Amino acid sequence: MEFAMVKKNFHVVGIKNSGRFADFGREVPHSARQFMSRANEIDHRTETEIALYEPKRDDNHLEGEYYVGLIVKDALNEVPEGMEYMLASNDYATARGKISEVGNLHAKLAKWTVDKGYQRNLDSLIIETYHPMESDEEEVEIYLPVL
Repeated sequence: MEFAMVKKNFHVVGIKNSGRFADFGREVPHSARQFMSRANEIDHRTETEIALYEPKRDDNHLEGEYYVGLIVKDALNEVPEGMEYMLASNDYATARGKISEVGNLHAKLAKWTVDKGYQRNLDSLIIETYHPMESDEEEVEIYLPVL
């Protein structure tokens, strides 16, 4: 598992949702499947699925917002009804691994970030991009915003 620091811009068209953090593991994939049924409505889309999450600030922070969508090639002036265009731009700590190990990957990346002396940016969204693999299960790339 490799970790890195990157500065990256994500152009995204997606749908905003909210729910209990404890339910994100079930809700986000469900919301993503619903969103993907409308993917053909989006101009200049790529094939890369993306989710953006409000960070959980503490144990008392029980509900949060998230977006599911697709990366698009550039800024859009018009998006389909019920969808939003957003630009997420930040410095990120990043790692990539199997989707089945996403929780472990998040924990190891967060630890690496602290060990390297970075501070999490709790005012920016956590990003995951999803990558189907030909001979293996889907992979996820995580981007933790840092200061």
